Amino acid sequence: MVTPRATSRLTGERPVPGATPDSLLALHAAGYREVAARLGQGLVLDAGCGLGFESAGLMGPGRTVVGVDRDPGAASEAFASFGRAGLRTSCTDAARLGLRTGSFDYACSSHLVEHFDTPARHVAELARVLKPGGTAFFLTPNAPWDYENPFHLVLFRPDHLRSLLIQHFHDVWVGALDATERVKEDFANRRAKAAKVLGIADPLDLRHKVPRSWWIAVYSRALPLSYRVLARADSGGGTGISADDYFVTDEAGEDTPVLFGIASWPRGHADP
Repeated sequence: MVTPRATSRLTGERPVPGATPDSLLALHAAGYREVAARLGQGLVLDAGCGLGFESAGLMGPGRTVVGVDRDPGAASEAFASFGRAGLRTSCTDAARLGLRTGSFDYACSSHLVEHFDTPARHVAELARVLKPGGTAFFLTPNAPWDYENPFHLVLFRPDHLRSLLIQHFHDVWVGALDATERVKEDFANRRAKAAKVLGIADPLDLRHKVPRSWWIAVYSRALPLSYRVLARADSGGGTGISADDYFVTDEAGEDTPVLFGIASWPRGHADP
C-alpha cells in the first residue's frame, strides 16, 4: 500500500498515519471501505481529502477520484503521494466548490460536515456537483460519542442528519458505523486519561468559555504532546485494532461512534 509523505503537522483536524491512534485511523479506514464498496464506475469526488491516503482507497477500475481540500499544503501532499497512481487533487472550499454543476457520479464527505457552522451549505454543494442520479456518502461523529474536539462545530444525531440530507436529496438512508467492544474500551481508556489531565490543567473549564479560536490553538499544540505521553502505545499498529473492528448497522446507539448517511438523486435535478 502506498503511504502519504505525511509532512502535515498533527493538529487533530485530520488523521495522520503513525501519529493518530490506531482506533481513529481504523475508524476512518472503515468508513472509506464502506463507501468504496458502494461505488460503481464514474467520477468520484472526495471532499476534505487531507493527505490523500483515504481518497486513494476509493480508486478502482473505471473510476477517477478527485480529492479536494481547503488546505493547499494538504492537497499538494495528496497529489505528490498519489498523483502517479491516478488521484487528482484541487484546493477548494467544500462549502463553495470550484467545480462544475452536475459533473460527478459520486461524492464522499468523511468527517467533514461537522466542521461547518452551516452544514447545509456543504450538503447543498455536494448535491449541486452531482449528476441527476448521483449519490453522496456522509460519515460524521454520532453526537453522544464525540469528545472534546473544538474543530467540530455541529454534531449530529440520526434524525438531525436525515432531516438535513432530505432537504437536498430525494432518497436518503441514515445508519451507522459501529465498533467492537475492544474498540469502545480503547476509546474509553484514552478519554479517561484525557479527562484526568483536563481536570488538572483546566479545573475551571475555561476551554469552553474562551473564544473557540483560542481553544483550537491550545488543542492543536497540546494534542501531539498528549498522544506522545498518554497514548504512545495506541498508535503505529501496536494495538491490533483495524478497520475490521468496525461494521455498518441500521441503528445508532448512544455509544455508536459514527453516523453513515447515503443520499441519492439531488433535488433540483429531474425527479427520480
